[in-house]
Amino acid sequence: MTAAIRIAVLKERASGETRVSATPETVKKFIALGASVAVEPGAGASASIADADYAAAGAEVTKAALTGADIILSVQGPEPKVLSGAHNGAWLVGVLDPFGQRARIDEYASLGFEALAMEFMPRITRAQSMDVLSSQSNLSGYKAVIEAANLYGRAFPMMMTAAGTVSAAKAFVMGVGVAGLQAIATARRLGAQVSATDVRSATKEQIMSLGAKPIFVENVAGIEGEGAGGYATEMSEEYQKAQAELVSSHIAKQDIVITTALIPGRAAPRLISDAQIATMKPGSVIFDLAVAQGGNVEGSVADQVVEKHGVKILGYSNTPAKLAADSSALYARNLYNFLSAFWDKEQGKPVLDEEIGDAVRLTKDGKVVNGRLLGA
Repeated sequence: MTAAIRIAVLKERASGETRVSATPETVKKFIALGASVAVEPGAGASASIADADYAAAGAEVTKAALTGADIILSVQGPEPKVLSGAHNGAWLVGVLDPFGQRARIDEYASLGFEALAMEFMPRITRAQSMDVLSSQSNLSGYKAVIEAANLYGRAFPMMMTAAGTVSAAKAFVMGVGVAGLQAIATARRLGAQVSATDVRSATKEQIMSLGAKPIFVENVAGIEGEGAGGYATEMSEEYQKAQAELVSSHIAKQDIVITTALIPGRAAPRLISDAQIATMKPGSVIFDLAVAQGGNVEGSVADQVVEKHGVKILGYSNTPAKLAADSSALYARNLYNFLSAFWDKEQGKPVLDEEIGDAVRLTKDGKVVNGRLLGA
């Protein structure tokens, strides 16, 4: 009988990373598939999961979790030096930042790992439950509004009191992907008057369905903004100019602005200039969800509150890590959904197909094999 495949769960070592790649829930499910699971001590501590909880779920909690590992689960891509002991050809599954950490990806290849980048998961119907970008962005959109509300020195909802009426805050969401939609919903729940914009015209209905006002450039022909796989693409100069003028007039009236625009593999597009910030009311707040990729807002600095022209600007380098328990639970389910979907009962391990396997696989047999990294 073939020995059970060994899954190792790493303790994250990146600065500020509080998430973990497996929970007791997913450990039980992996064991039910026939795998054994080994967890590094303290792996879940910052996500409020004790070692004893993993042990109770059937995992082995050991410093030698990597020894003989066939699959290694991580949140962020680990330094190659910490991966000794795993089987040659072991899978490394996580958010590996292929474009930002290309040298590290090359080293994974040279060490014989088959690196699988979860952020390269194709946005197709059957992969929705595996989509880590969506699950983490959803929480990020929520957290962005909560943090902005905390910084904002006034109430969000309209309040009618005997002493007079407090006007509702005006919130503007720029970029209506998963994070933006959740930001709209959260700001609405807090009682703000919400508006939103996106380069993709198809998002108008989504914005309105959440009770927000769409702010879109009109009469610029042929601009849809929809790239491959549902991601936004960069716009023409004509569109960028028209949008800048529209945003400038709208942003001056806003109390809260949430920016969420990202383009995979590229620096974040600049959405708000210093001159536009200067038109905003003192006491207004901007939360830049793209600050870790260079920022949508001129002058934003990761993990710092920057004040410019009386406007407070904030953005976190790792927003999902601010909600460690929930983001870990969703991320761990994404990984389980991914591996279990391809689990071959006869072989006792996952066997990837071409459509998803080729999309997420970065390295194999000592080489970098992903077309997006090879310029295909």
